[in-house]
Amino acid sequence: MSMGESQPETLSQRELRNESGRVLREVSEGHSFVLTNRGVPVGRIVPLDAPAPTLPIARPAKRVGGWGALKPQPSEGDRPMARILDELREDRM
Repeated sequence: MSMGESQPETLSQRELRNESGRVLREVSEGHSFVLTNRGVPVGRIVPLDAPAPTLPIARPAKRVGGWGALKPQPSEGDRPMARILDELREDRM
């Protein structure tokens, strides 16, 4: 493996188990691996200081709704709370 390789080397679960010391040394030197299980890629082993992959932004986020969209409700005026409760109770009868 060379330092400048563009594609990480694939590493089977068995190789990781049997050669963990070598793998850890190479990761500490900056190498990356794609971990496979029965030939199917299942994960990556990368150095801690490796830059995180960036996600492409397909469209910018737009804030819609939320608390800012709520408008104040008109006040009930100076009606006493007892009267409001009586009106609500009448609806249930």
